[in-house]
Amino acid sequence: MTENTSGAMVIRPARPEDARAVGDIWYRGWCDAHLGNVPEALLAVRTQESFAVRAVQRVGDAVVAVVGGAVAGFVMVVDDEVEQVYVAGNHRGSGVAAALLAEAERLVVAGGHGRAWLAVVAGNLRARRFYARNGWEDAGIFDHHAPSDEGPVRVPAHRYVKRLT
Repeated sequence: MTENTSGAMVIRPARPEDARAVGDIWYRGWCDAHLGNVPEALLAVRTQESFAVRAVQRVGDAVVAVVGGAVAGFVMVVDDEVEQVYVAGNHRGSGVAAALLAEAERLVVAGGHGRAWLAVVAGNLRARRFYARNGWEDAGIFDHHAPSDEGPVRVPAHRYVKRLT
């Protein structure tokens, strides 16, 4: 897929050179969604540097939305889980998130799964409304175990599910 600098959105696999943008979008979006909504133990390990490191490690797992030649958001899918969906602040409400979510759903189906799931912290009302508008159902509260170098951190979250086939 060729890059498009006209302002039209292009969805493509992330490249190593996208890691910096992915890390920045991930950190800023994570802070917007999680500050005040997750345990202090998770805040302590989710530093800006940790997102930069994780972005380099995970850029091969990401798909990005590019608008006007710049990364506007990304999604990561692992098996049947839509693991990460983040959009740069200046692109929220522009359709980037919906396009990335549709791509994530396509990837889940391509991986042989008929149902997808994702976790959203209870206080992230913007994301919860977004997923509901896009046909996802709230299957209730569960204990999400967020990975960290010190071991998993228990985070109460809502499990959203969507049948895809």
